[in-house]
Amino acid sequence: MQKGSLKQILLLTDGCSNQGEDPLAMAALAKEQGVTVNVIGVLEEDTIDEKGLQEIEGIALASGGVSQVVYSTQLSHTVQMVTRKAMTQTLQGVVNKELQQILGGKTSMEDLPPEKRGEVMEVVDELGETVELEVLVLVDTSASMKHKLPTVKEALLDLSLSLNARMGDNQFSVFIFPGKRKDVEKVLDWTPNLESLSSIFPKLTTGGITPTGPAIREALTYFKKKRSLRSLISRDEQYYEESGM
Repeated sequence: MQKGSLKQILLLTDGCSNQGEDPLAMAALAKEQGVTVNVIGVLEEDTIDEKGLQEIEGIALASGGVSQVVYSTQLSHTVQMVTRKAMTQTLQGVVNKELQQILGGKTSMEDLPPEKRGEVMEVVDELGETVELEVLVLVDTSASMKHKLPTVKEALLDLSLSLNARMGDNQFSVFIFPGKRKDVEKVLDWTPNLESLSSIFPKLTTGGITPTGPAIREALTYFKKKRSLRSLISRDEQYYEESGM
């Protein structure tokens, strides 16, 4: 089984989108491109409405991701749990596809004898520790998130510590929406840790609209840019080898 990289968007928000494309359609597009969107709805009090809950669940469902609604005091644990659960879920899907190719039909892990299923789960667990993980964090900075940003920062730093204990490589980047001048703004380029957020978060301002759909679309473009840059570098290396340079 080839080890690629798992690509996740981690969306932290507390309300309904109200600008731009339908976020569920953008989440479905993410799934087509091999990216899962995991959504955490952040509450202070019980302030999120039914429409917001449906959107949070719908985005995750459309992309094959995981959703969770949580009070801000529980955020750190939830961010880690959702990220790891989504990673395992994605890996199980990959393993199931491989099983179908090997055994034919619609065979999945659930169809295997208990001892074989245990062996396959060991493989999934091992991959979860060794596979490269790319997490693009999308943070809602609309007006109602103002008092929650310090908690979001703490949760992301805890996530960094948790995932950096893995054997596999991690790459994080952070986008906010809305940005100062446009709907979506990059605040942290791809990096193996999130400690850089210590200097970024105090400077963030909150207010304005909630363009969740455009934010997901922009995040997908950023994954593409990363892949195309990597493929360009690998092509150059191959050229040098072949030409003897």
